[in-house]
Amino acid sequence: MLNNIGLPGLLLIAVVVLVLFGRGKISSLMGEVGKGITAFKKGVSDGTKELEDQEAAEEDQAAETAKDVTPASEKDKA
Repeated sequence: MLNNIGLPGLLLIAVVVLVLFGRGKISSLMGEVGKGITAFKKGVSDGTKELEDQEAAEEDQAAETAKDVTPASEKDKA
């Protein structure tokens, strides 16, 4: 259904929206959309950083809890 709109149809829709809502309301709406996108990107990057920090902490913990399983007779030779 929406495949046949084309450029003239999109322009008509844009004009109707502009008349109904006014220029000020549309610009403030677009500003809010921009803020939402920025907040989303920040949240994604913060979540990624948190996961990386968590993985690094788990690796550090695994390295600290590693046990030396070398037999005592082999330790004396070194």
